[in-house]
Amino acid sequence: MANKTVLKARIAFWKEALEKLTKAYIALIDGGVKSYHINDRTLTRLDAPALLEDIKEVEQRVDELTALLEGRSARKAFGVVPRDW
Repeated sequence: MANKTVLKARIAFWKEALEKLTKAYIALIDGGVKSYHINDRTLTRLDAPALLEDIKEVEQRVDELTALLEGRSARKAFGVVPRDW
């Protein structure tokens, strides 16, 4: 397990990535631009659904790292018991 300094650095990295993805998504959805560039990645309006999935994944990663930093488990475990009545 990583120490708190490493976890804080990872959280900062993923929050910056989340900010860039969110700006790209908003710019594409608002219609102000036809394409958007993030570093070497070019996105168009057709990439909006995939971009939204990327945003969800990054949000989940930030939540997991924040939970680890606070001393909680990264994921909640639950079980489903199927019953045939």
